[in-house]
Amino acid sequence: MMVRIVNILGLVCVMCSGFGAAAVAGAELPNILWLTSEDHGPEMGCYGDPLANTPHMDELAARGLLFTRAWSCVPVCAPARTAIILGVYPSSSGGLHMRSMVPVPEQMKLYPEFLRQAGYYCTNNSKEDYNCRQPRGLWDESSRKAHWRNRQEGQPFFAIFNSTRSHESQIRTRPHKAITDPARVRVPAYHPDTPEVRQDWAQHYDKVTETDADAGARLRELVEDGLADDTIVFYYADHGSGMPRSKRWPSNSGLHVPMIVYFPEKWRHLAPEEYQPGGRSDRMVNFVDLAPTLLSLAGIEPPDWMQGHAFAGPFQTEPPEFMFGERGRMDERYDLVRSVTDGRYIYLRNYFPHVSQAQRVAYQFQTPTTRIWREWFDEGRTNDAQSIFWRVPKSPEELYDLQNDPDEVRNLADCPEHQEVLRRLRQAQRAHVLAIRDVTFLPEGEIHTRSEGSTPYELARDEARYPLERILAAAELASNLDPAALPELETRLADPDSAVRYWAALGYLMRGRQAVVDNRRVLLDALQDPAPYVRIVAAHALAEHGADEDRTAALNTLSDLAPPETNGVLVSMFALGVIEALGDHASPLHAMVGDLSPKGPSPDGRYNSYVPRLIQSISGRD
Repeated sequence: MMVRIVNILGLVCVMCSGFGAAAVAGAELPNILWLTSEDHGPEMGCYGDPLANTPHMDELAARGLLFTRAWSCVPVCAPARTAIILGVYPSSSGGLHMRSMVPVPEQMKLYPEFLRQAGYYCTNNSKEDYNCRQPRGLWDESSRKAHWRNRQEGQPFFAIFNSTRSHESQIRTRPHKAITDPARVRVPAYHPDTPEVRQDWAQHYDKVTETDADAGARLRELVEDGLADDTIVFYYADHGSGMPRSKRWPSNSGLHVPMIVYFPEKWRHLAPEEYQPGGRSDRMVNFVDLAPTLLSLAGIEPPDWMQGHAFAGPFQTEPPEFMFGERGRMDERYDLVRSVTDGRYIYLRNYFPHVSQAQRVAYQFQTPTTRIWREWFDEGRTNDAQSIFWRVPKSPEELYDLQNDPDEVRNLADCPEHQEVLRRLRQAQRAHVLAIRDVTFLPEGEIHTRSEGSTPYELARDEARYPLERILAAAELASNLDPAALPELETRLADPDSAVRYWAALGYLMRGRQAVVDNRRVLLDALQDPAPYVRIVAAHALAEHGADEDRTAALNTLSDLAPPETNGVLVSMFALGVIEALGDHASPLHAMVGDLSPKGPSPDGRYNSYVPRLIQSISGRD
């Protein structure tokens, strides 16, 4: 649709061409400042946390509006930022998988393009890290030196300042000058109560205080420049804390973020309808809402393809009934999880129940909490709540009552009295997948091969190339773990669409040894499938659970598909991940893997660190 520029005060002059000088006087559009931080949830005084020391954001919340139910739609940085920059769910654009890269349709502009066209000076200080391609010159400046002070006189600005002080890497940096007393930390029910865990949590609080100080410094600069009365301020973090079972996991602990907005009196007419200084809003706000909200504040009607809901400005909408979360690949570890909340309950659908929440992402295991937690689990010292993170299989469905179980450790999915809630959220989650045309039910490599010549977003809307309803039904059938589904899985293994066959093969693997042994002939036939991902999954099942002769055939298949030079980086990554997961079952391949060249055809250089890590992990060679 055509993007319409609205005259906020009857004085807005739109540029006719280019992205150069300001098209409007500074008084005609609000300045907008985003203060952002990394890897922390609502561990702040203004959110009622008695341990937090966050005076600057507490003061901003006292003057502005605090959202109690704000979510990052992905519990890790790169896809979360992709959702923000586009206003589209990463599973819909194809940019969900960690440090991936996808093109977007020509008509889908990133929000700085809209703002600059409206006359804004747009700066980013300084992290980008998007999983979608961006046009050259997206920002007026994106660097550690980027600042509103570099704009032309009188030009309205949009500026981001991102603090990295609370990042996951900082909670484990030693030595650390401790401020927060570890003895005062509330250890969540899913973590073991050990000195390591307490120190990490205490250090996290200290780092959030440093992040708060960074935000305070920017607010002081705003006052010094005489801009405080002309500038709308947002504060938010990019996802939950960097502690394990928050970052990377799409539960409330991984998605719930602080979000505060402040509107000076001059721009109060653009504020959310429920805005009151010092107020709190229970409206559900998701990261896909940020781009349409920005456009609305600038008087721009958000385009129809944006999937979020503006919560301020002349185009603000009614509050949504649900918020949605999603998880895909984290580094070289594949998973597929979707979540939804109505504010009281959260529902998670695990489409890969055969892998644990705690797949070994090397970066996560650098945190002392992760290592001691794993040690306790291996020694049988964790209780039931502390063991969920490590167990396989995961429950296909999880339901938690956030009011009575804020740590999300008591799964209510099988409770008779919660079946109506379960059905309602299950239905909402499924409807959402279909509505946004979630393209990541394809194996990652097929997202790229099927969309060659166009984009994943456009592919997902072409029913002939991407029959989503049929693929989703196969994924649901495969992952429900019901043994009675086996005959239907065999039927789906003959489907003309390779993604349906991929999910059918996964269904056998997910059900374990007996399902594989009883259906070995079907899986042996699948080793000849024209689609490499179907062959890899069948090989995984037979190598792990089959007889010796079946294992030999399976390992031969994996050996053929592992080299990136001949198969490409994404097929190789999938095959190598299976070889690693098989452990000793795949030991005859370990020497071959060590001799592989890690280079091969790749959609983008962002993928190229994963194969070398897998080769090193499998072979033990540096």
